[in-house]
Amino acid sequence: MKKQYDFSKGKRGQVIKIPKGKTRITIRIDDDILDWFRRQVHTAGGGNYQTLINMALREYMNSKRQSLEETIRHVIREELSAYGKKSKS
Repeated sequence: MKKQYDFSKGKRGQVIKIPKGKTRITIRIDDDILDWFRRQVHTAGGGNYQTLINMALREYMNSKRQSLEETIRHVIREELSAYGKKSKS
């Protein structure tokens, strides 16, 4: 190891370039969901949990199961039902 380094020609920015067609974002994912994806990769013997999340989102997107409105209505019904059960106890 040197006693001193010359960073006068150093550049700021990404160390690793983002591949074309990818966008770096920050999102919040529930801990249990992230842990599940990480366990899947670990159990498989390696890989990238971010790629696995991307694949799951793409599969859902391509399945076209429900419209956004139907999905939101379903979630609201589930939440109201769960809330109603808790408040009656």
